[in-house]
Amino acid sequence: MVTHHLCLLRPTILTLPIGLRPRLPTVASYHRLPHLRLLRPLCAAAGGAPPGGVDGGKRLAATSSSLGAAVVDFARSNFLPLALITAVALGLLDPTLGCLAHKYSLSKYSTFGIFLISGLTLRTKELGAAVEAWPAGLFGLASILLFTPFLAQFIMQIKFFPHEFITGLAMFCCMPTTLSSGVTLTQLVGGNTALALAMTVISNLLGIMIVPLSLAKYIGAGAGVSLPTEQLFKSLVTTLLIPIILGKVARETSKGIAGLVDGNKQGFSVTSAILLSLVPWIQVSRSRSLLLSVQPKAFALAITVGVYVYYVILS
Repeated sequence: MVTHHLCLLRPTILTLPIGLRPRLPTVASYHRLPHLRLLRPLCAAAGGAPPGGVDGGKRLAATSSSLGAAVVDFARSNFLPLALITAVALGLLDPTLGCLAHKYSLSKYSTFGIFLISGLTLRTKELGAAVEAWPAGLFGLASILLFTPFLAQFIMQIKFFPHEFITGLAMFCCMPTTLSSGVTLTQLVGGNTALALAMTVISNLLGIMIVPLSLAKYIGAGAGVSLPTEQLFKSLVTTLLIPIILGKVARETSKGIAGLVDGNKQGFSVTSAILLSLVPWIQVSRSRSLLLSVQPKAFALAITVGVYVYYVILS
């Protein structure tokens, strides 16, 4: 039986002089105790905050935030290749939507949109830079229309099965600049977009006359290729020249449009990349059955030959 109130029971430690009292552990030293370090994983697994876990939680949040920022930066820097890979994968997995898009000529509208964006983002001073770079432009046109078609005759000598891959690669060397991808890639890397546009327009217009001659000389009539010159010219005007002019006129006549475009360059660049990715998506969807019928080894060899041709051209 307790005969005294508990508040009257004073520990003996309090009766000692201040200098002789033992040092009590601080909060920081308490968190460093070995047994509490062992309890931290258990507390975290139970959903509670471990001793001293405020700093640990902050470090974990900072790590997650930096990882997410790194992923976003990688996606922004490599958006076009990621979009192209995704488009090819979607075309191989399910060609239904891609075939439907081809039925309604979605690729033509996407090309129109790409060059409309190119006209909207084209500054007048960039036109001056393109004019000043006329030696590079002439060299590029000569490479596109004369040098690369010359390589076609050597490509045709490669013994490869199926031979259609080699014939297609040789024909590709005789073609002018692609309508959309060259300009989009130049824009993404910060190159001379005006020069890329000029080379695209001029090479495709001249290609209407030069490509049939290159095909006949380096590949031969046995390839069974014919080009509808009038239809190609109309297609170039409607999908290339008109959208560029419309975009440029809209930019020059409206300061609001020019400011909107200049303030959202990243957004317009991403939109252009998405429109470009629609082209391989549609083409892969259309030819899915043919692509799957080709042996992987033959397909890999064809890609290797194509990469080697690019290496020869670049070197």
